[in-house]
Amino acid sequence: MRPLDLPFLAELTAFRRDIHAHPELAFDEQRTSDQVAAKLVRYGLEVHRGLAKTGVVAAIRAGTSDRAIGLRADMDALPLQELNEFGHRSRHPGKMHACGHDGHTAMLLGAARWLAEHRNFDGTVYCIFQPAEEAEGGAKVMVEEGLFEQFPMEAVYGLHNWPGVPVGQMAVMPGPVMAGTCAFEIKMRGHGCHAAMPHLGSDPIVAAAELVQALQTVVSRTLHPCEAGVVSVTQIHAGEAWNVIPEEVVLRGTIRSFKPAVQEQIETAIERLCKGVAAAHGAQASVWFDHRYPPTVNSAAEAALCRDVAAEVCGADRVIVDALPSMGAEDFAYMLAVKPGCYVWLGNGIQGDAHAAHGITAGACTLHSPHYDFNDEVLALGVTYWVRLAERALAR
Repeated sequence: MRPLDLPFLAELTAFRRDIHAHPELAFDEQRTSDQVAAKLVRYGLEVHRGLAKTGVVAAIRAGTSDRAIGLRADMDALPLQELNEFGHRSRHPGKMHACGHDGHTAMLLGAARWLAEHRNFDGTVYCIFQPAEEAEGGAKVMVEEGLFEQFPMEAVYGLHNWPGVPVGQMAVMPGPVMAGTCAFEIKMRGHGCHAAMPHLGSDPIVAAAELVQALQTVVSRTLHPCEAGVVSVTQIHAGEAWNVIPEEVVLRGTIRSFKPAVQEQIETAIERLCKGVAAAHGAQASVWFDHRYPPTVNSAAEAALCRDVAAEVCGADRVIVDALPSMGAEDFAYMLAVKPGCYVWLGNGIQGDAHAAHGITAGACTLHSPHYDFNDEVLALGVTYWVRLAERALAR
């Protein structure tokens, strides 16, 4: 590994931990935004605020070229109660940086400082500090409010820390890297009656139970075996009394896929199964789809550039180029839908749950776990990757 020797690494680490201790939710990242902007101004940069309410964009200019790229970090936390006990644990009950966005913000801030001090490139680097990645689509709002019109750039790049990938390794893949996500709600309506006299009604619970089982065939028996998709029922709501068969059951869940055509196939299959199962039980079913983040798809040329930069920073044998894409979703997809670019994974190491030492649980600590923490050991690597990427993309 060849990380930069950052004289401000201790300060950057302290800043990351301060953000972790003061998590803020989507579009509410006021303290984080204020601190980021203040530091960027201190670095002598041109700072713009207000996109998507708390978004910050800093422009770093060098040379004479009119070329420009964007580097993006997300700033928001999750509505989750932290269970860690270290000194920088969340001070805000019910809010936690369980996805490492505190580290993302710190790494891009460190890169902005280095680039501002050295300016070893020709063109403009826009550092984009984005709010509301977690389920609220802050990237979409920034794009809709004119991100790429106000800050013209030829490509945009993103990065996410990735637990389970060893420190010092990165994953860079062309094509789909994160799935698109769609929520669904199914209402199965029957005819309520006394639980002791089910023959007098039409039981939507039985119909819903059969439907849950039938939905497990959507991917295995509808999609081509080489295509990927996930259909998960995550909620079932029905009834209020032990002796009453209710009128209605509500099922909710999520669909994940990498292609619009696959998403359409899945939706068609769900609608068909809802209609058929409901008819078999003398009930009626309706289904509603809520399309959320589209798939995150890396463009080939930009992925090749990021792969070369990752090899320079980590070593060619430490760059994973054939990792399976994740069924998780990422709103950076909205930026990649407008501009070419690449979203990479930076190894965060393999952390055990904080409770493992107490014999409560064991195993790798994943993103969105109440025990998660960004690994400060990779801060310098992340800063180095951003700096080298900017210098390679905008070479003199």
